[in-house]
Amino acid sequence: MVAFKVTTVKSTPFDDQKPGTSGLRKKVKVFKQPHYLHNFVQATFSALSAEKVKGATLVVSGDGRYFSEEAIQIIIKMSAANGVRRVWVGQNGLLSTPAVSAVIRERTGHDGSKATGSFILTASHNPGGPTEDFGIKYNMENGGPAPESVTDKIFENTKTIQEYLIAEDIPDVDISTVAVTSFSGPEGQFDVDVFDSATDYLKLMKSIFDFQSIKQLLANPKFSFCYDALHGVGGAYATRIFVEELGAKESSLLNCVPKEDFGGGHPDPNLTYAKELVARMGLSKTSSPGEPPEFGAASDGDADRNMILGKRFFVTPSDSVAIIAANAVQAIPYFSGGLKGVARSMPTSAALDVVANHLNLKFFEVPTGWKFFGNLMDAGLCSVCGEESFGTGSDHIREKDGIWAVLAWLSIIAYKNKDNSGDKLVTVEDIVVDHWAKFGRHYYTRYDYENVDAGAAKELMAHLVKLQSSLDEVNNIVKGIRSDVSKVVNADEFEYKDPVDGSISKHQGIRYLFEDGSRLVFRLSGTGSEGATIRLYIEQYEKDASKTGRDSQDALAPLVEVALKFSKMQEFTGRNAPTVIT
Repeated sequence: MVAFKVTTVKSTPFDDQKPGTSGLRKKVKVFKQPHYLHNFVQATFSALSAEKVKGATLVVSGDGRYFSEEAIQIIIKMSAANGVRRVWVGQNGLLSTPAVSAVIRERTGHDGSKATGSFILTASHNPGGPTEDFGIKYNMENGGPAPESVTDKIFENTKTIQEYLIAEDIPDVDISTVAVTSFSGPEGQFDVDVFDSATDYLKLMKSIFDFQSIKQLLANPKFSFCYDALHGVGGAYATRIFVEELGAKESSLLNCVPKEDFGGGHPDPNLTYAKELVARMGLSKTSSPGEPPEFGAASDGDADRNMILGKRFFVTPSDSVAIIAANAVQAIPYFSGGLKGVARSMPTSAALDVVANHLNLKFFEVPTGWKFFGNLMDAGLCSVCGEESFGTGSDHIREKDGIWAVLAWLSIIAYKNKDNSGDKLVTVEDIVVDHWAKFGRHYYTRYDYENVDAGAAKELMAHLVKLQSSLDEVNNIVKGIRSDVSKVVNADEFEYKDPVDGSISKHQGIRYLFEDGSRLVFRLSGTGSEGATIRLYIEQYEKDASKTGRDSQDALAPLVEVALKFSKMQEFTGRNAPTVIT
C-alpha cells in the first residue's frame, strides 16, 4: 500500500470561477492554467460541511471529454489530501450525469459505504476537444446539483483562496480496469474504487420500466429503432441496454463510441446538430435512402438531455414531457400508483400545465435549473418534470435523464400497441397528434443567439425590462409590426419562491404574455463557456383540433416577427439570424 503525505500549495484567486446553473464551464485552455482546477476543487471542499468531506465517499467521473482523465487524477489526489475516505470512479472515467445521480442514491460499496456527493466532469451539450469546452460541477448527497447556497459559498471561496491541499505522491490510478486501489495517508486508508459504469444504472432502469414489453415492441417487425449517442457518454450504456437487454440490432446504434472530442461534432441533441440521426429519420434535405425508422432518439455529451423523433416527425421537448406525464401511470410500472405532481421550467411551453389541470395534478413552474425540481422531488411533490432545452426526468434520480426519456417513450409506444392486432402500428406521430386533439397544441420554437457580446446582451435585456413599464407602449409597437397579433396583457421578470425552502430566485427571464395565451420569453443562458447566449422562446396555444396540424414555423411567423422587431435583436446583437432554431 503506497503511503502519501499532504502538501499545501500556495495559490492566488482567479476572478472568473462563478458557477452557472450547471457548474463551472470554460475553455480547456482556461482549466489547464496552473492552479485553476485545483482552486475550484479546494473552494468546493471548503464550502462543504466537514462530515461531507472527512471520511466521506465521493464519486468522480464524467462524459469523457478532453482533459477529463487529467482532471480525475487531480481530484483523486486532492480528495485524499482533504481527508476523503474513498473515491468511486466509473470505468475509464465514464459516468453519465444521470448515472452519477443514480450511483449516489443507489450504490453500496464493497465495504458497505454510500456516496455523499460527486464531482461531475462535463460541459454537457457543449463541444469537446483541446480548443473546446470543459466543465465541473458538484452534486450533493441527494444526487442533485448543489443548491445556490453552496455554489455561492464556492464562488466566495474562489475569490479569497490562498492555498490548496494535494497528495502529490499518489501515483496516477489506472481507471481503465475495475479494481480497488488503496493508499495510506496521515488520516488512515484512502481507496479509489473503479467500477463498471453501467451496472447500477441498468439495475435502476429495470426497476422502473417493463423491459419485457419494450423487448416485444423492438421485436415487432413493423417497428424500427435508432439511437444516436453523438459520441457522448450515452454510448457507454447503449449496447448494454438497447442491444443486450432489449434486443435491438447493433446497426440501430449511431455514434455510440464515446470520444473525448465527440468525433468533432457538437453533442447537442437537436435538429441542427444531430445531423446523421435527423437524416436517417427523414427530416433533412439530405435524408438517407430507404424508409426511415419508426422511432429515433439522441442524447447529449453527458446523456442527460434527449431528442425524440418519429418517422419524418419531430417531438418538441415541451410536448414530450406533457405526453410522458399524460401516459405515465398506464405505461410505466414505476408510476402505477399515480403521479405526485408535475413541474416544468418557466420557458417551457404550457403543454404540461394543460395535462396537469386535466388530471388534477399538483403543478409547479420553476426557474431554469434542475436543482429546483430536486427540491420538489425531495419533498414528495413532483414525479415527472421537464425543460424545453431537451431535458426530461422523474424522481427516480435528481438529474434529467436522456436514456430514461427514451425508455419512457418506448414504454408508451409499447402500451399503445399492446392490443394492436392490425397491420398499422400506432406511431410516434399518431401519439402526438392524438394528444393535441385531446389537450390542444402549443406551437413552440426557441431561437438561440450564441456567443453574443455580453455587454450587448445586457443592453437588450435592459431594453426589454424598460418596455414593460408601459403595456400601452408595448401594444402600440406590436400593432405597428403585426395587426393580427393578440394584445399583451401582462409583462414581468419571472421570480420564483421555492415552496419547500422559501428561497427566492429573481431575474429568471423576461416574459410577455398575450391575451390568447401566447407568450414571448427572453433569457440569458449561463451554459456557454464564453460570451453570452440569448434565448428567445415563442409560444402560441391552439385549442381548435382542426388547426393543430399547421407547420410550426408558419403558425408562429407573426409572433416571431413581433419578437425580433420590438426587442431590436439585430440592432443590439448585430445578428440577422439565430445560431440555432429548435
